[in-house]
Amino acid sequence: MGSKRLDFDGDVAIVTGAGCRSGTGNEVGNGRAVAILLARHGAKVLLVDLNLEWLEETGRLIENEGGASHAFVADVSDEQSCKRIIDEAISVFGSLNLLVNNVGVTGALGDSAMIDLDAWDNVFRINVKSMVMMARYAIPQMRKASRGAIVNMSSISGFYVKGGSLLYPTTKAAVIQMTKAIAAQHGPDGIRVNCVCPGAVYTPMVQGDWMTESVRQSRIDKTMLKTEGIGWDVGYATLFLLSKEARWITAQVMMVDGGVSTY
Repeated sequence: MGSKRLDFDGDVAIVTGAGCRSGTGNEVGNGRAVAILLARHGAKVLLVDLNLEWLEETGRLIENEGGASHAFVADVSDEQSCKRIIDEAISVFGSLNLLVNNVGVTGALGDSAMIDLDAWDNVFRINVKSMVMMARYAIPQMRKASRGAIVNMSSISGFYVKGGSLLYPTTKAAVIQMTKAIAAQHGPDGIRVNCVCPGAVYTPMVQGDWMTESVRQSRIDKTMLKTEGIGWDVGYATLFLLSKEARWITAQVMMVDGGVSTY
């Protein structure tokens, strides 16, 4: 009988946005869930975030399970910081073959007649350009390893628009097409690139005064499964796409939304 866990032994992963604020219960952010699962299944994980305290908590949770990780504070919207992230992974772990681009912000609201264009540029830099810059420096290391897998975090908002936001869904649609393009360009290098699109997942990031019990229940009622999505759901989807079991899957978009996007 084979092992019940996926085989990530010998793999080195970078997870950006690997920290998260404390939730009101046991909730975790998508990045923290991905990082913990990768370490649980044998990968060594470089944890990247702007908040050291959040990173250290993720690292503590990994250490409690006997996993290996290293925290690194960096701003992925800055190109030199992206280069330093990859350099840190090589310095600490010796190689790199997995990357999870998990940083994103909602950004400014408003229509095309009124939106602040400086805010527009800033959110595109964080949500889209950061992923390109991380890939720019990660892919040469993956070529050296003759294999690699990247997962870019988008959103179901990249497929359809509800409400008054122009900027956020535009960036998330860009991530989807960017993923397919990078996959096409680097498939011959043995590098797979896929995209995960979470729906209305309940994480510490969405907790606040606006998230009343009625709003939370409304989000659940919109799903086909009538259950609430959490960070672990996104984490397991990402884990599979990074795994050797997904060796023939690339340029794909996985919806993790309880079926909402099919309505």
